[in-house]
Amino acid sequence: MDFTNIDFDQLFGTNDQSNPIMMLIWILPIFIFVLYGQRIQLAVTSGEIKKGIKKLDEYKTQSRTELIDYIKKNMNPKDDPTKKIDRFLDYFTIMPVDMDPNGIVSKVRHIVRAREDYSREHVRSLSPQTSDIELSKIQTLLEIATSLQMIYKVINHMYLTAKKQNNYPLILPLQMIMPFLLEEAEAMQKAIPAFKTCQPIGDGIGPMVVGKMMLDTKKESIAFQTVLGMTDYSERKLLLLKAEGPASTVGRPGDAVEKIVSKDRPDMIIMVDASLKMEGEESATTAQGFGAAIGGIGTERFQIEDIATKNNIPIFAIVVKQSVKEAITLMTKEIADKAENVRSQIYEMIDDNTKPGQTILLIGVGNTMGVQQ
Repeated sequence: MDFTNIDFDQLFGTNDQSNPIMMLIWILPIFIFVLYGQRIQLAVTSGEIKKGIKKLDEYKTQSRTELIDYIKKNMNPKDDPTKKIDRFLDYFTIMPVDMDPNGIVSKVRHIVRAREDYSREHVRSLSPQTSDIELSKIQTLLEIATSLQMIYKVINHMYLTAKKQNNYPLILPLQMIMPFLLEEAEAMQKAIPAFKTCQPIGDGIGPMVVGKMMLDTKKESIAFQTVLGMTDYSERKLLLLKAEGPASTVGRPGDAVEKIVSKDRPDMIIMVDASLKMEGEESATTAQGFGAAIGGIGTERFQIEDIATKNNIPIFAIVVKQSVKEAITLMTKEIADKAENVRSQIYEMIDDNTKPGQTILLIGVGNTMGVQQ
């Protein structure tokens, strides 16, 4: 076919005598986007966010249903616990005033521990004969259901507010954080089976390492839901600290460290914990560092750092990296297999940084569910 004789200007209407239809086709979309572009973007973005909110609603409903069913099956309460559980799911915590930061940590610790104590007694009131291990599992399931409900409420509020005001800039932050929130919510939902069956989770790698070292030692309760053991290694005294398993608890290592230092000041503190990996990093890799390796709201970390600073005790850390999902769901084989490797690193760290006759405090940080000592 000979293309040399085709008049492309006439074909596409681009000659000097402009084609009105083609001009309309080009100008009309521009005119529409100028006037209604933000609303169109809001509609498209809202559709994506609405799908995420629907998933959050499903997670919230499923976690509540599983919690109530588990309580009915395992606690055998005299009355239907649904109303009490629903009432507790709506409880909130008001953080103390921080205009004057002096003393804020002790205030936060008081409020958080008061909430924990109340929730524990609230669950126990459903069936007073419930064991401590069963109680800790239900309390954790209650925290999961409460967190999922709060996430859903906050995100749904932000979405409805932006949609009500047709405010596209207001919905942009929600669009950006939604993938991260969905990842965390999905991880919490998938963590429920592990907590119901009292199996170790990824966050329990620290207690697992220390708990294995405590198996043949004499244990004593040093703080609330926290146990201490003692052993020897290469002419050094090892103080082994972890939350009391196999209950679902992280214990109170801050209080325990305070008591230990007041009685038998260690020359070195080593903390073993799980750590969130960065995207691109492999799971179950280990890393060594300095400082208090402990998560949470920061009160336990502050307490340990304060004690170590006042007594001039160096703090070393070993972490096992994992994703959010791996940290709170059933422990994978790759993470569990790192326990021996971490133990070897602990001994190497002790050999390199201490002398015979010194005392080392080793803390296994994390939820010790399903992990004995």
